[in-house]
Amino acid sequence: MKIDRAQRQRREIKYIIPEETALKVRSYLSSYLDPDENAEGKVDNSYDVQSLYLDSDKLLTFYAAKEGDRNRFKLRIRYYDDDPNSPVYFEIKRRINEGIVKQRARVRREAVKSLLVGTAPSRDHLYSWNPQHWSDLLDFWQLVERLQAAPRLHNAYLREAYVSPGKGAVRVTIDRKVRAEPEFGGDLPTAFKKPVELFSSAVILELKFTERMPTWLIEMNRGFELKSCGAAKYGDGVEALGFMKVARRLTGFEWGHSETSAATSAPWLDASATLRRSVGPNRK
Repeated sequence: MKIDRAQRQRREIKYIIPEETALKVRSYLSSYLDPDENAEGKVDNSYDVQSLYLDSDKLLTFYAAKEGDRNRFKLRIRYYDDDPNSPVYFEIKRRINEGIVKQRARVRREAVKSLLVGTAPSRDHLYSWNPQHWSDLLDFWQLVERLQAAPRLHNAYLREAYVSPGKGAVRVTIDRKVRAEPEFGGDLPTAFKKPVELFSSAVILELKFTERMPTWLIEMNRGFELKSCGAAKYGDGVEALGFMKVARRLTGFEWGHSETSAATSAPWLDASATLRRSVGPNRK
């Protein structure tokens, strides 16, 4: 069984680099890191990453990032294939000052549509029981409820990933072929219809570490003259597609109902308040 070694709290530094530099970085990393378990054995240690981003009608999480709020979050459902038996991950990615806190609940794929239309989470929605995943799923669901967030954008890319042995205190990813298009449903597609390509032919290098940046990473930065910059896949996707194409819900869910609707969004069901009362204040 694969172990999810996602870093719950970390620092992140991003760079946009040419392919030539990315290949040199790959060679350098081989002396310090191992391929991520999802990438091991695959061509160029790479695998597909798919994300469905949720946001409010006014794209509040997009604008929080655009305006540089120091305490903000994103809501997304992450998945890696279209296998109906594979889990999906309901994720909250928070930025708190200079740090990142990531909450991640592993959920059954067949539960996605039900949760997106306002059904109260149950333990059966989890792929397997885990107290932390249950807590994270409730937090995700409550944030979605508060924003009346809906599916907005499908994003995908090819990720080359490396991690330090053991607990994975250092993780480095190299992302290519980033593309995005509006998405208002919950089918979790892997194919695109008319995507836009982001970052042109450039590569996104991301350094993630839970403690201080190791000396060897500092030396890599200096040796390759890397300059950090922003590289927000959701935010840049909204910018490239245009606000109205992502904010307007031409199709999608009407909150609290199973059928699709041209409406923007309606209030969530009152079941949320009942659920919170039943869980109690000490659910974590």
